[in-house]
Amino acid sequence: MNRLKSIGMTLKRELKAYRLMLRDRRTPKAAKLLLALAVGYLLLPFDLIPDFIPLIGHVDDMIIVPTLVLIALKMIPKEVIEECRMLAEKQGD
Repeated sequence: MNRLKSIGMTLKRELKAYRLMLRDRRTPKAAKLLLALAVGYLLLPFDLIPDFIPLIGHVDDMIIVPTLVLIALKMIPKEVIEECRMLAEKQGD
């Protein structure tokens, strides 16, 4: 249970950091677009592969979203990522 709680806290902190990265003027527009697409894909009621298809329907969410986020993070300067993560951690306290 503690491990699950820790994962949840880490995810919450990362989402705060991504939101800060989206607002930062030093974040390239392409990276902002990819992060927005990742969040939008999670929130939209439809998928490329419908969730009612066993296994494959959920696997696409686990592949597409992290891939978009990883590509976006590669575009963002490291100092921006570090600053946003530190700020998100301070806000979490």
